[in-house]
This record gives sequence, structure tokens and C-alpha cells, in this order.
Amino acid sequence: MIRKLIGRVLRRPGKRVLHAKHYGIRREQLHAGALKVCDRLQDAGYEAYVVGGAVRDLLLGRSPKDFDVATSATPEQVKHVFHRARIIGRRFRIVHVPFWEHGQEEIIEVTTFRGASDAPTDESGRILRDNVYGSIEEDAARRDFTVNALYYDPSREEILDFHRGVDDLQNRKLAMIGDPALRYREDPVRMLRAVRLSAKLGLRMAPATGKPIAEHARLLENIPSARLFDEMMKLLFSGRAWDCLMLLREQGLHRPLFPLLDKLLSEPKTMRFLQRALQATDQRIAEDKPVSAGYLFAALLWHEVEVLWHKKQEALGYPVPALIEAMNEVDEQVSRRLAIPNRYGAAMKEIWLLQPRFEQRVGTRPFRLLEQARFRAAYDFLLLRAECGLVEQELADWWTQFLHVDGETRSAMIARVGNSVRSDKKPRRKRSRKPRAEAGTAAEPGGDS
Repeated sequence: MIRKLIGRVLRRPGKRVLHAKHYGIRREQLHAGALKVCDRLQDAGYEAYVVGGAVRDLLLGRSPKDFDVATSATPEQVKHVFHRARIIGRRFRIVHVPFWEHGQEEIIEVTTFRGASDAPTDESGRILRDNVYGSIEEDAARRDFTVNALYYDPSREEILDFHRGVDDLQNRKLAMIGDPALRYREDPVRMLRAVRLSAKLGLRMAPATGKPIAEHARLLENIPSARLFDEMMKLLFSGRAWDCLMLLREQGLHRPLFPLLDKLLSEPKTMRFLQRALQATDQRIAEDKPVSAGYLFAALLWHEVEVLWHKKQEALGYPVPALIEAMNEVDEQVSRRLAIPNRYGAAMKEIWLLQPRFEQRVGTRPFRLLEQARFRAAYDFLLLRAECGLVEQELADWWTQFLHVDGETRSAMIARVGNSVRSDKKPRRKRSRKPRAEAGTAAEPGGDS
């Protein structure tokens, strides 16, 4: 009995100070801007730590994409230290501190330690505003998962671990801090983060963390569409997009976020098309190449657009107007849950609109298509459609050859297509003309002949 009691006390969450070098983390691995922010805030008399995902990723041997800082300084005090900083946000006030690296502006996000409080919530329990500040211990308790409640002090080169996050990383476990059901009600987006981190980092959800998700999935319907879009972007550009979508579906979170997923996965060709698009994006991310959100959303929504396009083409008879109507209808459906920004939506629609133009291979049309700004993305999209059996492979092969030959060969290719089109057409029957009416029998002008 006493031994069990002692064991419980020892396992109770509490601050552990760990030597970062023992875990392979050195100061020079961190972003120069994050180090400057911590150093200057500490020199000004405040506590300051690199926090969350950057520390977690370094412990996993990964290269962090973002470096966030948590501090005891209020947003106004941070702005006093960094005059070019700007305070953003209403629900949570954050300070963006800009730095220039390699000719580009980079942002270090700085947050003040959050305190325990009775923050205002809506009827479902979602926190509406939360700008009460507190100690680092309170801040750690307010974070979502144990693996994100890790603080790195670059001046001492120490890691502060309040909730056994390092142990959970070593055990490949994702565990919520506090009561998961309550934490999901406070912020339903945490369910999406649980899916993303689990799939991206190869962590298994602790049973208590995963169990309430299906029951609380409907709470995502209360989240603003712009915020849902941001989370969807993180899922799709996590480097494990397909795994994220599969886990999203397994947990039942796709219905309030992306209900079309069930339909996409019900047909082998469309499922393969989506999987190949996501895997290609994952590969580009792994190779540190640029990726296109417009291209990815074009792939996600293409099946729905294509089905509507064929239906409307039967009614209208013209492919391009039918495609435009189908695009607008799908865009309206999706925008109810995901507020796709115009810059991505425009790229997505251009890729779609260029697809029927690949069928037009006579005259000067192929040359004019090459001049389109989105040609390369649309061409890659065509190749993906052909690979998955959604369009004839011959069409994709023709365009691949057309891209890599000289002007004379291109003209010959176009001529062959033109001859093939003419030979396929049925010869027109000559209209028989009526013999001229004899004088005196001609129909009266304007009358029936």
C-alpha cells in the first residue's frame, strides 16, 4: 500500500530539468532568430524559452520548420524589447518578431505564459477569449499534448519537462494533458492536431486521448472555416498527407471537415488518383522542393467536378461552359466548410480549365496552351489522370513528346492529328438543289417556296 502511494507520487507530473546535450540538442541547431529573441528577453530580465514543436522535433532527430518562443513578458513588454514586432490575434494575443535570413523575412512567434482561468466559453465549452497570463508551470498545463510541453533554455542548454513529454516521445506515445474530453471541448481543433501529430511523427494515441474523438467530432462544425482551412493545410503538407487523411477518416473527423472523402475512396481509380497526388506532394516536401496548394486542392476536388462536368455537358452540349458551371457548384459546396483563399482557388480552377484544352491538338492551339502560366501544373495533372486511368494514356504521351521535340516535329505531330480528325469525320452528303422554277411559276418574294 505504502509502496503504491510512493509510486503514484513519483509519477505525478512535475518539472524535470534535463541536460539538452545528453539528448543530442545543441544551441547551434536552433534558428538564429529564436536564439536572439530568447537572449534579448532574458537580458531584459524576463524568462524566455524555445517551446513546443521545435524541441519535440529536435528530440526526434528532425529539423524543425518553426521555432516558437514562450516568455514571462507580456505582449506589450515584448514589443518594447523588439520595436519592429507586431501584436496580432484577439482570441490569443501573439507577438510576431521579424528577422531577415538569406534575404527573406522570417517570423519568430512569441507567446506569453498562459495562466489558469475561467475563460469565457460558448455553449459547447469552446474557449472564446483567453489572455490571462501566468507562470511557466501554468503555461505547461495549458498546452495540448505532453510532447509539446517541453521548454528549451538556450542560455543554460537545458530542457524543462513538466509532463513526462520526453518519456512519451521515447515510448512513441501521444498523450493529452488533462482530461481529453474537456480539452477537446475547449478547442475542437486539438482533435485534428492529434491526428496530424500521430500520423506525421509515427506516435500512437494513448487510449484516453483517442477514445473521445469520435464522440466530439461534430464540435468541428462550430469552428470558423478559415481556421479549419489552416488545419487542413497542415495535414496536407505534413509530409504524411495520405496517412493523415486515412487516420482522419478512421477517427470520423472527415465528415465535418471533408465529407467528399468517403466518395473518393469508394472507387479504385479515384482513390489511386488521390493517393498518388498526395504521395507526390509528400515526396516534394521530403526533397525540400516547392509545393502547390492549388494543385493539391485541384486533385482533392477533381472527381466531384468531373462527375458534374459530364452531367452538365449532356445538358448544355458545350464542354467549357459545362466545366465552369461544375467548378462553381463544387466551389460553393466546399466553401461552406473550407474557406479556400482566392490565390489557391484561382490556381485550382486554372488547372481544371486547362484540362479540356489538352484535347485540342490542331492548328495553333497547342502552342497557345504552352504559353499559359499554369501549363506545367495542368500538364502534371494530366499525367496523373492518365496514370490512374481517368484519361487516355495516348493523350498524355502525345503532350510529353510535344514538349521535347523541335518546332518542325511539333508541326508534323499537329498535322497528323488534323489528318486523323478529318479521316474520322463522315463525308458530308451534297445537298441536292431544286431545279430553277420556270418563268411564271417562281414563288412570290417573301412567300413560302
